[in-house]
Amino acid sequence: MSEKKIITKKSLAFFEKYLNNASPTGYESEGQKLWMNYVKPYVDTFITDTYGTAVGVINPEAKYRVVIEGHSDEISWYVNYITDNGLLYVIRNGGSDHQIAPSKWVNIHTKNGIVKGIFGWPAIHTRDRAKEEPPKIDNIFIDVGAKDKEEVEKMGVHVGCVITYPDEFQILNKDKYVCRAIDNRAGGFMIAEVARLLHENKKKLPFGLYITNAVQEEIGLRGAEMISQTIRPNAAIITDVCHDTTTPMIDKKKQGHTELGAGPVISYAPAVQNKLRERIIETAEAKKIPFQRMAASRSTGTDTDAFAYSNGGVASALISLPLRYMHTTVETVHRDDVENVIRLIYETLLNIKSGETFSYFD
Repeated sequence: MSEKKIITKKSLAFFEKYLNNASPTGYESEGQKLWMNYVKPYVDTFITDTYGTAVGVINPEAKYRVVIEGHSDEISWYVNYITDNGLLYVIRNGGSDHQIAPSKWVNIHTKNGIVKGIFGWPAIHTRDRAKEEPPKIDNIFIDVGAKDKEEVEKMGVHVGCVITYPDEFQILNKDKYVCRAIDNRAGGFMIAEVARLLHENKKKLPFGLYITNAVQEEIGLRGAEMISQTIRPNAAIITDVCHDTTTPMIDKKKQGHTELGAGPVISYAPAVQNKLRERIIETAEAKKIPFQRMAASRSTGTDTDAFAYSNGGVASALISLPLRYMHTTVETVHRDDVENVIRLIYETLLNIKSGETFSYFD
């Protein structure tokens, strides 16, 4: 594949629409429909499951199966308690950050549509600066402009309504993509682009390719756990995000050194199958795709773990996209890294043969 830019105007327009659409954990279906509509011209068929994971399949009749995977859900909140004077207290749905909440607008999803709200916070003048309380899960609250609980309920808001942030896609300094939920709708976008490139370049794979957009990663890799039992793959390449560790207040001795613009990050971890990882590294070196390395001491914390330990063991590897400000509304990635993750997955697929076991004993 040539070094020309991968991301086209059409694909960037899809990425923006896909990011802007809310897909909180457990409520991913509308985003999945957008994704399936984009991928449809490039695949032979789809698999979907009870909880909403979507899989585009190329060569569905093939016995040997390879997965490329990202996850579709974003962190969010649930309404947990409504006070008599009409304020809402929340609990997390995934790893939502309480510290960024004050003064943020929110979208509360109800059967009647979106109800707008704001995370309130006491004015600086009213706080004792000698004993300031930081934002915590038990002191952040949402104001929907209601005078009491009855008015809140008339709006259609009730305990269990899911809450997302409305922040939308922007480009910073020409080549940085900024949005909430880049973790990990960027993954869904990148695997969709791999499918597009295979189709446009008329590549015929000697195996079945399962382009998997899993749900419910943010609460324990649950979508991957379910779909891995359905697909029963022979190998899986997962893509997720990892931390850019070059910004303030991050300890590189604990987090390692990975940065925006320096290329895809290849993980070392017990769940990562060494032979498959080395195939990816060899591909990167042969195709002159820049890459970085990262180590995880126990689990990767990504869907890699779910695939690796399913079905008696599946050769699995992780290619991550460096990202700044994870689980905020200004998650930031570099366009070149996005393109190089796409390129690395694409080129690695062309280096996998049907029937490979990746066994250490062959």
